[in-house]
Amino acid sequence: MKTMDQANELRKIIIEMANKSQSAHVGSALSCVDILAVLYHKILRLSNWDERDIFILSKGQAAMALYAALYQKGIIEKKHIDSYYLDGGFLPGHLDRFSVPGVEVSAGSLGHGFNIGLGMAYAYKQKKIDRHVYIVLGDGESQEGSIWEGAMFSADLGLDNLTVIMDYNNLQGYGRAKEICHFEPVRDKWEAFGWSVIEVDGHDHAQLEIALRAEYSGKPKIIIAKTVKGKGVSFMEDQLVWHYYMVTDEIKEKAFLELSETVLS
Repeated sequence: MKTMDQANELRKIIIEMANKSQSAHVGSALSCVDILAVLYHKILRLSNWDERDIFILSKGQAAMALYAALYQKGIIEKKHIDSYYLDGGFLPGHLDRFSVPGVEVSAGSLGHGFNIGLGMAYAYKQKKIDRHVYIVLGDGESQEGSIWEGAMFSADLGLDNLTVIMDYNNLQGYGRAKEICHFEPVRDKWEAFGWSVIEVDGHDHAQLEIALRAEYSGKPKIIIAKTVKGKGVSFMEDQLVWHYYMVTDEIKEKAFLELSETVLS
């Protein structure tokens, strides 16, 4: 199966989870689906679990996307997905590392996952352990001061085993990220802190794979992935309300119809 088809299936799983749980953040989860599809099916080394690459979803409100990817890879079971955000269920609305395998850190309080991942990459580097750490960071999340402390600190550590992907959809809980906090020019800032920077279309799987495989000796890497919140379901795309709105049965049916047509096309 091609990663585009796998991404489409991930979107269906997310819509199903959001509908059953009547929970929010479906737009945030759909935004990073293509990134996770490429990571989990092309990049991450997971066959030896004790020596696996580490993936951290620092934008923990998009937990459904990670749960869907773990289920698709067979790391967690359908019973986990079916219990998402339900009383007595296995999977909370924000990530809890004690919930299921594959959730490496507890996230949801933004700005923390990034620096935990940085510390893990540094530890592997110091111990000469061949493991890579990948982190998906939200653009709104990058307004947290802790992100920039870590960014300044990590370049001097030679962490070429650290790759960060910024899910740059320019739409956070209260509006446009660019309007809420002046954090542009993003590329120039990360380069000024000593990072290797690549900009890609965050929904183009070929671009994502090339960027993820690019090697930079002695430097951490950030991929600025330009994405669309709610990507894959036309009436959810680039709409702030899907940070909050619930997926009713009617909306689920409408979304599934679009996603089914995507596969056929």
